[in-house]
Amino acid sequence: MTITCEDRAVTPVPYHRLARTARHRWWRPLLGTLLVAVGAMCAVLVPFIAAGVAGLVLDLPQDADGWPILGAEAELAVGLAGLGLLIPVVFLVARDVQKRPAGTVSSVAGRLRWGWLGRCAALAVPLVALMYVIVAFIPGQDEGIAWVGLGRFAAGVAVAVVLVPFQAAGEEYVFRGWLVQAFGSWTRSPWPGIVVSAVGFGLLHGYGTPWGMADLIFFGVVAAVLTIRTGGLEAAIVLHVVGNLAAFGLAAAAGMLDSEETATDAGALLVAADMTMVTLYAVAVLVLNRRQPLLSR
Repeated sequence: MTITCEDRAVTPVPYHRLARTARHRWWRPLLGTLLVAVGAMCAVLVPFIAAGVAGLVLDLPQDADGWPILGAEAELAVGLAGLGLLIPVVFLVARDVQKRPAGTVSSVAGRLRWGWLGRCAALAVPLVALMYVIVAFIPGQDEGIAWVGLGRFAAGVAVAVVLVPFQAAGEEYVFRGWLVQAFGSWTRSPWPGIVVSAVGFGLLHGYGTPWGMADLIFFGVVAAVLTIRTGGLEAAIVLHVVGNLAAFGLAAAAGMLDSEETATDAGALLVAADMTMVTLYAVAVLVLNRRQPLLSR
């Protein structure tokens, strides 16, 4: 976004400061964060309750707690859909509490820049693919993995392809979007928002190994830096989406969509490969970013 005076651009407003509008008050980010948290809990519950009601209507088998057994693919869809609903939650709070255009959470252009998103995807896809090729050679990574069959694999991939973009974007809108801009409305430095959002992102996934937690926090820091340097969420969303699609695709192939393991359970070698990939992606994005003005993408 650019501040104009007499139809002449004078000062670009950095992404993390876009919530610092003329209508900003110190309490708006606090109230907004509380509402985002409440909205997030409701968003996660809505598809969960809907799926439970549907299971009861269809008279599906029940588990020990009396909850319908939906199957791994359906349960994945419920979880992903709930996180995808975080996007409208953030938009509504930005508009109604901070009194600013909801699109300013997406980028300095006031919208999601699809052309820039596509160019970031062209960088992310080969790098993530290369990482998984390397990971295949890490000892112990393929233990207990067996082909699940074409039918179940296709069902799992279909769920991931349709819903992962919304799930990953939902998390980015909360952590790299809302939180970074909330702190940016108070401080000129982006680093308080970067650190808090990265740690919060790691904690969201639970705690498994120190390596896994470090990897998630590292991802959060890099994603936030890319968001601020490129003026929008596109680069972070792309890396998150492509990485999750690859992970869920492999889990679907092995029939492990119902596994309770998360990214925070990763071992040291896998984390080293992932951090290297994230770093290479960040460098490539920043180099590409130099070639185009932020608002013209």
